[in-house]
Amino acid sequence: MNSGVRWSHLTESTPPDASAPVQPPLPGAVVRTFDTPEFAGMTFYEVRAKSLINRVPGGDDRRVPFEYTVNPYRGCTHACSYCLAGETPVLMADGRTKPIAELRVGDAIIGTVRDGAYRRYAVTHVRDKWSTVKPAYRVTLRDGTELVASGDHRFLTDRGWKHVTGARAGAAQRPHLTTGNKLMGTGRFAEPPKESPEYRRGYLHAVLRPEPEQGYRDPYGTVPRFRLATEEPQVMSRVIGYLRESGAHTAEFAPAGRGTGVSTYARRDLDLITTLRQRPAEPDPEWAKGFLAGIFDAEGSHTQGLWRVVHTDLELVEPTREALRGFGFQFAVEDRVGPIGLLSLRLLGGLPEKLRFFHLTDPAVTRRRAVQGVAVKGAVPLHVERIEPLGLELPLWDITTGTGDFIANGVVSHNCFARNTHTYLDLDAGHDFDSKIVVKVNAAEVLRRELAAPRWGGQSIAMGTNVDCYQRAEGRYRLMPGIISALSDWSNPFSILTKGTLILRDLPLLARAAQRTRVSVSLSVGFLDEGLWRSVESGTPSPARRVDTVRRLTDAGMRVGVLMAPILPGLTDGEEHVDATVRALAEAGAASVTPLVLHLRTGAREWYLRWLHANHPGLVPLYERLYPGRRAFASADYQRLITARVRRAMRRHGLLPRDELARDLVVNEPAEEAPAAPAAGVQLTLL
Repeated sequence: MNSGVRWSHLTESTPPDASAPVQPPLPGAVVRTFDTPEFAGMTFYEVRAKSLINRVPGGDDRRVPFEYTVNPYRGCTHACSYCLAGETPVLMADGRTKPIAELRVGDAIIGTVRDGAYRRYAVTHVRDKWSTVKPAYRVTLRDGTELVASGDHRFLTDRGWKHVTGARAGAAQRPHLTTGNKLMGTGRFAEPPKESPEYRRGYLHAVLRPEPEQGYRDPYGTVPRFRLATEEPQVMSRVIGYLRESGAHTAEFAPAGRGTGVSTYARRDLDLITTLRQRPAEPDPEWAKGFLAGIFDAEGSHTQGLWRVVHTDLELVEPTREALRGFGFQFAVEDRVGPIGLLSLRLLGGLPEKLRFFHLTDPAVTRRRAVQGVAVKGAVPLHVERIEPLGLELPLWDITTGTGDFIANGVVSHNCFARNTHTYLDLDAGHDFDSKIVVKVNAAEVLRRELAAPRWGGQSIAMGTNVDCYQRAEGRYRLMPGIISALSDWSNPFSILTKGTLILRDLPLLARAAQRTRVSVSLSVGFLDEGLWRSVESGTPSPARRVDTVRRLTDAGMRVGVLMAPILPGLTDGEEHVDATVRALAEAGAASVTPLVLHLRTGAREWYLRWLHANHPGLVPLYERLYPGRRAFASADYQRLITARVRRAMRRHGLLPRDELARDLVVNEPAEEAPAAPAAGVQLTLL
């Protein structure tokens, strides 16, 4: 569909007296830029919308607490970037994984292609990548896999591609996941090992073999050296690096016909290498991971779908068996002991177990980790257990690939993690979302017409669920006063979700509306500590201003829900902090409080942990326990602890959560919006 067709659905004809500084690239839009610093680098597309009220798809199966929305803007000048699902691991062509947020255009990854009756894994490349903000859902599978994606996202099931959410009938009807659906893939990826000292020791034990008498004699004396059990360059590079990190000075040697190895002239280095190679009496899991990686690099193979380790050193057979058993791997022993002493171990469980081995241990030789050509099968129990809205709009990532799909945390995934609605307008879904803002300049006029239509039933309307209706652009365009006045004049109930304090500009209008209909507002206040706020959230209104906003809105007769977010482990999660914050919110008149623990997405994670190391180094071990590996969400036990703590404070201060209040706390919206039933002569479309 070309841009003219898309925009013809959005706009009416531009009035004859309308003028624009430049010729708009989108038909019907007036393009403006402003010289003020707050709008530097931004372009505003002023359009005349045909409709404003949008109906949320889903019917009786709708997963959100509202049915109709109004969005006067597309794109957002907040340029928010938190709560990212960018930690989703993607399978790379070399068999390793990388968070989707860290992918780059041109990266080689694994997708799938049709090959007769089968779909097979194949190498493809990232062609494009961007992020956007959309309501997020968590899909939990029977094997424990968790996937965070938008409602629009599609996964491959044994019955074809299905969206995360949808409906069985009506405008929102589309194939969508339900409990029990079986997804296709290998199952969740194992966490890669940490390159700890123990991991390095295990690896060196497996690949370094001492030469007879640990050296040879030359004119300068005995030169101790160790032979590598393989001639793979990647193994040599890893060994040299590990020895250097451990403080051992070595040189590479490669005598003709005798493989490769490392040598050293210093007794100190010889003793150090000997110590590093020693097998501990009780190997810990990290040592075992390094050992298995080294054994596979030294004596392993992965060809024609078969994973084998053929031992030439029989003393390493039992340690290999023990390590495999320790991680739950099943294997077959192929007794082929002969004159040269060979014994083979073959890993069982198909591709899922092979990938688990590769990800868990991380061998250095990547060419042995290839999966291309293997058929996509449904042997793993990837049945859907739960599909639940997270109650938040999260920045989610999307990539375009050559095959049209990729492997996300072990599941075949269509290449559209939360594609932005900007793409429907032929705008880029990443940078354009923050810098090219669509402004529906006739929003109030269109809304009045729709509210007056005989077929409109006066249902509650949610605002701020897609992008913040009180973003910075609202300070210039002032669309909300007209929208609020229209809703108030028609006594139509509505709710607003916002992050800022610009809403106070419209307090008289909101107060008037609250006297005529039900008005609900939600803000976020994570803590009260002004010093901490200056350190971590200086770009937002201060906690005191936000609490005052709650008070002023409540005094005007509105019900205000508060997202207590983010709660920072070790800093704002104590009983005293929680109680003080809840008490202040209760005194300000908040109707409800919903706690949200800090979410360490990729990007924010690195920044926050650097800040933590510099300002609160004693808390680093706590965060390593709560957010192990690259997990973005704190552990479930910790989140339950914080929820209970907040609920106790709410009980003390008269803010027990009630279902009717929770329903008013507007926090998300489905990814696509279907039009409401049109009134006579009025077409209610997406924009």
